[in-house]
Amino acid sequence: MATIDSVKKEIAELKNEIDIAYKIIEGEKLLTELDGLKEEMKAESFWSDNQKAALVSKQSSKLESRLTPWISLKNRIDDLRELADLSDDSIILDLNRDHEDVKKSFDELKSELKLSGKYDDYDAIVSIHSGAGGTDAQDWAEMLERMYLRWAERNKIKVDVIDRTTGEEAGIKSVNMLFNGSFAFGKLKGEHGVHRLVRLSPFNADSLRQTSFAKVDVTPKIDSPSEVVVDEKELKVDVYRSGGKGGQSVNTTDSAVRITHLPTNIVVAIQNERSQLQNRETAMTILRSKLVQLQLEQHAESLAELKGPNEQAAWGNQIRSYVLHPYKMVKDLRTNFETSNTEGVLAGDIDGFIDAYLEHSLGK
Repeated sequence: MATIDSVKKEIAELKNEIDIAYKIIEGEKLLTELDGLKEEMKAESFWSDNQKAALVSKQSSKLESRLTPWISLKNRIDDLRELADLSDDSIILDLNRDHEDVKKSFDELKSELKLSGKYDDYDAIVSIHSGAGGTDAQDWAEMLERMYLRWAERNKIKVDVIDRTTGEEAGIKSVNMLFNGSFAFGKLKGEHGVHRLVRLSPFNADSLRQTSFAKVDVTPKIDSPSEVVVDEKELKVDVYRSGGKGGQSVNTTDSAVRITHLPTNIVVAIQNERSQLQNRETAMTILRSKLVQLQLEQHAESLAELKGPNEQAAWGNQIRSYVLHPYKMVKDLRTNFETSNTEGVLAGDIDGFIDAYLEHSLGK
């Protein structure tokens, strides 16, 4: 039977765990940063630069939403420990109940400890490109697009489609999407890589088994140009004609933009109904984001050290296999996490793969 001393010990141990976790997420440092942003927002001239003000406001809101649950948790455990020190055996049941409530809240927050990377709390740009496999690969790319959109819907993450190119017969050649939500990049970063599908093809008369590939790029959205300084001399910018909603030759303008980063040969092309200037800004945001991702992958200290990406969406490079025939299985080749619930996965139930990757990354 629990005694007041044993309950006090459990509460003290939980407080220690919470304090350690708060240090891991650098709570005090984030709190100081938040206070600085709030002071900056009080200045009379704050809104004179609307673009900068919007970024500061967004960062302040992001920090506040991240810190508030932790500060509330720390206050709750401090109050509970103080109450326990002043109590006796007559309220053990109440203390136990409150202790369990705080522990449950802590367990829910602990998942953030896996998301402590430099860019984990950033929004994410997810790009999908069809690879080897022709029309089947383009259909597969669209299936992946739908999977991530449904995952976002499950997790209350807002998605904006930046740019989308459809296939000639079916599916898509490519799509760029912005995932705007709490720890979007941290949760999705493990999806970065080549995804392989094996199924009976719906695009040939004999329904032969077909292997298709699509590449998923996941990058942190870098809003501020100061975070990644790109030398304009290292860019090749091409402007070309984009089609409007009326069709390929209707409502066309020379507004589409293709930017090539010459040192790495990274190419970003944006084509939509907006102005050339807006397309260029969007393309530069994606380019900066891709450079940051490449820097993380290659452990480079500066952009000058970067080598161009060479991973092809084809055999030998896949991170995950989705087999729909002759059996049903989705398996991640890095973590060995697998499930036979292929329908659920393709409907957006990928949290098991996300959690397995985050656990795997912690163990490295």
